[in-house]
Amino acid sequence: MKIVVIGGSGLIGAQLVHKLSQLGHEIIAASPASGVNTITGEGLAEVLNGARVVVDVSNSPSFEDKAVLEFFETSSRNLLAAEKIAGVEHHVALSVVGTDRLQESGYFRAKQAQENLIEASGIPYSIVHSTQFFEFLGGIADAATEGNVVRLSPAHIQPIASADVAEAMANVSVAAPINGTVEIAGPDKLSLSDLVQKYLTRNNDPRKVTADVHARYFGVELKDEMLVPGNKARIGKIGFEKWYVNQPKKS
Repeated sequence: MKIVVIGGSGLIGAQLVHKLSQLGHEIIAASPASGVNTITGEGLAEVLNGARVVVDVSNSPSFEDKAVLEFFETSSRNLLAAEKIAGVEHHVALSVVGTDRLQESGYFRAKQAQENLIEASGIPYSIVHSTQFFEFLGGIADAATEGNVVRLSPAHIQPIASADVAEAMANVSVAAPINGTVEIAGPDKLSLSDLVQKYLTRNNDPRKVTADVHARYFGVELKDEMLVPGNKARIGKIGFEKWYVNQPKKS
């Protein structure tokens, strides 16, 4: 069947396109670079013609409160409207574990707005809530760095490898719509501050992590269970060590 992946050239999208192609489906990787723009609507009608499934793994280029809300609302409205016209049978979206608990953050308010539009669209859907990716540990450290100190919450996190995210997204995409959400997470529950220190140490990075319960994460002061899934989550196979040894080594 024809499956269109919105954001098909990104970290998750490229891996998802590969996995779905291996399953024998007709896969279109859609992005502004390929002439498909969900903000302007350019190319949507053409790329969705004959599509049975649309998977949205796109992300906002800006995390500023107003910009990110405008991105997810505009993109989702345009995409869902085009899907209705095309007769798409299943809309799949990637979102974040704890979105409803992290509404102090503009980014997560925007993700919630996206989910609300999907749920109200009338198109059969599945929303995948993922925990944070291992691949973003460096960015989390950089955003929390002051001098040589990285100030992070000790709240628990259950991070996942992007390869496991792509596999889960592929499985959901070829299954029947659930008209609800499914959670995915990595195999290990860890302290955010401890995990980032472990990552920095493995990279021979001299920065030191200080655990601070008031340190903010995307603008939110975390409570301990905000970033971890419930007990029905689908668990990936790749833990930190397995993920780390397979990363390109920095020169």
